[in-house]
Amino acid sequence: MRAGIVIFPGTNRERDMAIALTRASGGQAPVMIWHKDATLPPLDLVVLPGGFSHGDYLRCGAMAAQSPVMRAVQDFAAGGGYVLGVCNGFQILTEAGLLPGALLRNAGLRFLAQDHHLRVERTDTVFTRNYAEGQVIRVVLAHGDGNYVADADTLDRLEGEGHVAFRYCRAGGEIGPDANPNGSARSIAGITSADRRIMGLMPHPEDYVDALMGGEDGAPMFQGLVEALAA
Repeated sequence: MRAGIVIFPGTNRERDMAIALTRASGGQAPVMIWHKDATLPPLDLVVLPGGFSHGDYLRCGAMAAQSPVMRAVQDFAAGGGYVLGVCNGFQILTEAGLLPGALLRNAGLRFLAQDHHLRVERTDTVFTRNYAEGQVIRVVLAHGDGNYVADADTLDRLEGEGHVAFRYCRAGGEIGPDANPNGSARSIAGITSADRRIMGLMPHPEDYVDALMGGEDGAPMFQGLVEALAA
């Protein structure tokens, strides 16, 4: 699988993402793409990793969404390419119009740096194919603006068309206000585009791909991507 990781000023999770992708692919390292690059090399997957692009000035991801590389990412997606945005990458995807909704300040107005549980809602995507529907996984949260919001019609459409990929939950899989760390609408932690080729996810699956990291619940995502997209 040919993967590329886009780097903006302030990105800080590109190395973690590269480790996850390299490990899953058996040693094939992704290429790093600078935000001023106007074209992409031949790729199967583009990843927008976490961090604080452009210092999170204005709205998180708003400045990054105007970078030259994002026009190339939009063309890549329109041409059938796969795109994964994690944390700040999810914010950038919404600001660029590649995913609906927006990410606002956490409901508690505090930066969250902690483990949390997610429930897998869909397995019919390249991003979730190696999980089981209803499976509960443990991931890492590291964000101050992870409160997913959208208007009621958009939320209903996401639900009705099956584009909610992950929800925040308790360890047993139950959904509720006490298990929603940032106040996201309907406990949504990750969504896909209408064609399921783009996914935005607020937590960090790349942080748990090896037992030495403290967990391996993120590994199936990257293994599934390699299995689905490898030439």
